[in-house]
Amino acid sequence: MCGIIGYTGKNSALAPLIDGLRKLEYRGYDSAGIALPVEIGQPLYIEKRAGKLKNLEDVLINTPNSTSGIGHTRWATHGGPTDTNAHPHLDNEGKLAVIHNGIIENYVQLRAELEKRGHKFKSETDTESVVHLLSDARKEHNGDLAASMRSVCKQIKGSFTLLAMHSDAPAHIVGARRNSPLVVGIGKGENFLASDVAAFISHTKIALELGQDEVVEITPSSVVVTDLSGQIVNAKQYEISWDASAAERGGFSHFMLKEIYEQPKAIADTLIGRADGLNLNIKFKKFEKIVIIACGTAYNAGLVGKYAIEKWGQIPVDVELASEYRYREPSLNKKTLVIAISQSGETMDTLMALRYAKSKGATILSVCNTNGSTIGRESDSTLYTHAGPEIAVASTKAFATQLIAMYLIGLEIGKKLGHLNKNQVISINEQLTQLPAKVEQVLETVEPLRELTRKFKDAQSILFLGRHVGYPTALEGALKLKELAYMHAEGFAGGELKHGPIALIDKGTPVVAIMPTQDSVLAEKMASNIQEVRARGAVVIAISEFDFAGADHLIRIPNVDLLLQPILSVVPLQVLAYEMAVARGNDVDQPRNLAKSVTVE
Repeated sequence: MCGIIGYTGKNSALAPLIDGLRKLEYRGYDSAGIALPVEIGQPLYIEKRAGKLKNLEDVLINTPNSTSGIGHTRWATHGGPTDTNAHPHLDNEGKLAVIHNGIIENYVQLRAELEKRGHKFKSETDTESVVHLLSDARKEHNGDLAASMRSVCKQIKGSFTLLAMHSDAPAHIVGARRNSPLVVGIGKGENFLASDVAAFISHTKIALELGQDEVVEITPSSVVVTDLSGQIVNAKQYEISWDASAAERGGFSHFMLKEIYEQPKAIADTLIGRADGLNLNIKFKKFEKIVIIACGTAYNAGLVGKYAIEKWGQIPVDVELASEYRYREPSLNKKTLVIAISQSGETMDTLMALRYAKSKGATILSVCNTNGSTIGRESDSTLYTHAGPEIAVASTKAFATQLIAMYLIGLEIGKKLGHLNKNQVISINEQLTQLPAKVEQVLETVEPLRELTRKFKDAQSILFLGRHVGYPTALEGALKLKELAYMHAEGFAGGELKHGPIALIDKGTPVVAIMPTQDSVLAEKMASNIQEVRARGAVVIAISEFDFAGADHLIRIPNVDLLLQPILSVVPLQVLAYEMAVARGNDVDQPRNLAKSVTVE
């Protein structure tokens, strides 16, 4: 959840550290801090402040001109968001600094042992136990920080990314990872460590993947990766496919608004070169069922995927919350295909569910947006989306491209199992290729919705209704509003309304209804549901491809096959949530209590 950056090179470290933290602030913004070496063997310079990164920048006056350093932006887990709990954490000499993403599960035991040895703790965090362990380990390994890190990693339990530096060797930065993300940026006369390539993309496009339980040591001229036994590992190098401008707002008032408008391109990029097949190297005929595992927005994409796969592929699909999946010990075997969906490819709940499924013999197909991510590496096959960097915490274009990925998988299964004929495949592909232009058309007509949304800014609750694929779309609309507007919002299947939720309707309650396509047998049913809530005083905003007269307000979207409708109908829901957050004075890109990539269980 936290953002981590390390720099060592020939230039001043402060600029790349602050720039990196700014690019990583979407991962956590409870506090931020940096550590810089001043003189060899002397205490490190450290500044850290609770709150947004600006609070740290405001106190960075007369900062030492150091050519190496580490920085951190935090999403609080152990210990509240205070200056003291902010990272980096120092040993008792002030010469060794550590920053951390993840959770140290045995920190209570470690802290008790370290306090008995005379170590003084200042914070409430689990991280501080690591810096004291490293301090002791350096004495045993003659000051070799990389060897000390390997030793410490064997003692700690949990999920973590760690970066450490010591003033005795100021040009050396050591990192380690277990489950949490860490990548290396390879520059010219400078190198980087970060939790996300966005942190160093303005400096280099060359990166190295790090595997599980690997330790890396960087200097301005070298990168050495080892396993925990000290054996050299040949890390895989790759080139980042997007440029630094993709991580800037580009004239938009918020990253989220920019990313909403980037959806046509993201959809088109994800479709490019895939009309003839996906080359997944998976034998679909051997599977008796498919299980989709995901969290949050990705889970909603999985629900839509279920409809597409079951219709086109004629194979049963279950959609499971990854955070709950392994704890109920589900039944699965070699005849089960598990599809794991994660934008970052580092979502801890999804990763743990994936590993459970693999242990039972299931085949894993992942859908990720991040090349080199842990989930992608640990899957049997991966379908990468091409949303590009998504900086806003609330997902928009990642969701759209996940939907495209699910359609492509459903289409592939339908072709391979013979349930779709040639003409059907051609028709579906044609409809998919038309989606970018149709999303563009929706974006060109949302201005009235932005004005309408402001009228409901004082509402206590907004309900979302949908049927068929409109139901998971309604869930996504409600989730976006919760994330951004901090208000009660719920998504319901239209037919379930009369089984309890209609009790929530009061005079003036806003209800957003997603109408099925006009030729669908469900359109009439949905119209009845809308009349039920209007009769009880609700104000209905309908999203429809036809001139539906039964609502108070109508948002038109282009005509499309019912299965593909979520790609279009979710766009007004994203705009509604965005505008509601702006109207209520909330931080759109960094909503409270949330982080982009959930790398803890």
